[in-house]
Amino acid sequence: MRLLVENISRLAGIGNEGRLRLCGAGMSVLNELNNAWLLVEDGRFAAFGGKGGIPPEGLRADVVVDARGGTVLPSWCDPHTHIVYAGSREGEFVDKIRGLSYAEIARRGGGILNSADLLHTLTENQLYVQAMRRVREVMQKGTGCIEIKSGYGLNTVDELKMLRVIRRIGESVPARVVSTFLGAHAIGRGYSHAEYVDLVVDEMMPEVGRERLADFVDVFCDEGFFTPEDTDRILDAAARWGMKPKIHVDELASIGGLQVGVRHGALSVDHLEHMTDGEFDILRGSATMPTALPGTSFFLNMPYAPARKMIDSGLPVAIASDYNPGSTPSGDMKFVVSLACIKMRLLPAEAINAATLNSACAMGLSSEYGSIDVGKVANFFITEPVPSIDFIPYAYTTPVVSRVFLAGKEVG
Repeated sequence: MRLLVENISRLAGIGNEGRLRLCGAGMSVLNELNNAWLLVEDGRFAAFGGKGGIPPEGLRADVVVDARGGTVLPSWCDPHTHIVYAGSREGEFVDKIRGLSYAEIARRGGGILNSADLLHTLTENQLYVQAMRRVREVMQKGTGCIEIKSGYGLNTVDELKMLRVIRRIGESVPARVVSTFLGAHAIGRGYSHAEYVDLVVDEMMPEVGRERLADFVDVFCDEGFFTPEDTDRILDAAARWGMKPKIHVDELASIGGLQVGVRHGALSVDHLEHMTDGEFDILRGSATMPTALPGTSFFLNMPYAPARKMIDSGLPVAIASDYNPGSTPSGDMKFVVSLACIKMRLLPAEAINAATLNSACAMGLSSEYGSIDVGKVANFFITEPVPSIDFIPYAYTTPVVSRVFLAGKEVG
């Protein structure tokens, strides 16, 4: 099937010439074509051009879409979410307002353990129904690729339940879904630290691997959670099952998790709110994508990852929502792009590249997603008419997304 979009005011995120990620000064370049048209064939981008928004004479399509002067952008790619969870944690939200820190809430038995307790009470189908409401919401807001982690099970049965729900979501929606096994999110109730790490390595990992339920593995390597030594052992075990790392590091403190991740060839190291200057050199020359989560910093009143400094030093940066019930109950990537500009001092073009091509790279998907290039999967959205690309992060609560297309088909 051929789909033609015409009367496009500007077509952005084009012409990346096979690049899988953008680094340093390259992140400030967001290629645009004014007064454009776009052709999709069999779910992939087939051609695009200018000439007043009208395609060449004789170009035929089964479906013609009038963009009505809107801007067309590649869909957001969200490479770090915990969108499968049970219930909500607004009680902890009030605790934070009263002055308790994330770590203090966790020490009192709240946080991740609270979510694990709630999740244990739900059936797989109940969990799926809850999660699908959130997934549909973020798709309508322009997200076309999404990573979803387990990590609220904290025992073998419930971790597998979560991963099966994630697999079912991927089979149910047109968005591209990748799954990450995060059994090492916190120490499950009733286990010592050593016993729980043994459980993750000796029981959970083989079960996840045998059922092929996860594309990636994650570890919350941070102060009060899992050590670099734990992380090293878990990543070694995951490698035997073909699961590449995407790991939490430097959220609460810098304890060496980033170094372990890079040594294991991690696809991404995420959070980085307490990243040190010395860690820039560790990332330089690696294939690991530093991924910032500005929504977490906003919600928890934490420092922001030093994304501006990373880009100025020549590094790439991706951004993600961290959608979860405790520290970021939002998957709105447009707002994440705005936060990247307002709080981390990224230029609009840099923030959009961080939320599209580079965030696709943080999931290993940038050869197929993250930009509008011939041959890539046709995930894109059309905005209402806006005066410029810069208006999108500037108008941080304005819902500019008008129509969403995933694999070349409109999502209603």
